[in-house]
Amino acid sequence: MPLDAPAMKVAATKGYGATVVTYDRYTEDREAIGRTFAEEHGLTLIPPYDHPDVIAGQGTAVKELIEEVGPLDMLFVCLGGGGLLAGSALSAAALAPGCEVYGVEPEAGNDGQQSFRSGKIVTIPVPRSIADGALTTFLGAHTFPVIRALVQDVVTVSDPQLIEAMRFFAERMKIVVEPTGCLAAAAAFNAVVPVAGKRVGVILSGGNVDLRAFAGFVGG
Repeated sequence: MPLDAPAMKVAATKGYGATVVTYDRYTEDREAIGRTFAEEHGLTLIPPYDHPDVIAGQGTAVKELIEEVGPLDMLFVCLGGGGLLAGSALSAAALAPGCEVYGVEPEAGNDGQQSFRSGKIVTIPVPRSIADGALTTFLGAHTFPVIRALVQDVVTVSDPQLIEAMRFFAERMKIVVEPTGCLAAAAAFNAVVPVAGKRVGVILSGGNVDLRAFAGFVGG
């Protein structure tokens, strides 16, 4: 886990019995560290997003959403490495074929947008944003082809827009959503793509944020 991961996420991970190995996301390669650790200890490495089974598992969120509320016109999904977006796009294609699917990234880390629009995987330097769960530098070899085939577009939102979305969920909905988890909602709230008169689905993907940091974001 990165050195700057939310303290509550680290504590929860340790609480489940895991050993946490930290690294500097700006100077070290997580993939290389994971491979070396797995080889040294005889472990199986499970990718966080770039594996068909992981993609399928993450797609069940949209499967359940559409089964509960019916067909959608538009769907906004948070985008980091692409597992959630790829799985969501597969579920939407199967259950709501007319639904337009949009991936949403932080402005500072738009490798997915660049990749989608150029037709090839683009790698960027490690971005800096409050959306710490989406600070990936490239899409996966498994996720990118699905995204290219089934997603309408990849859009971005700013950190201030994420904070406004966090504040809305805290004040009006009484739920805690981490910055990364607000990416999709921020895009819909700010009509990054016109949404008026549409049935819009939004995926909120996590509440891993330190309460002190959360208070600073929404109370600032």
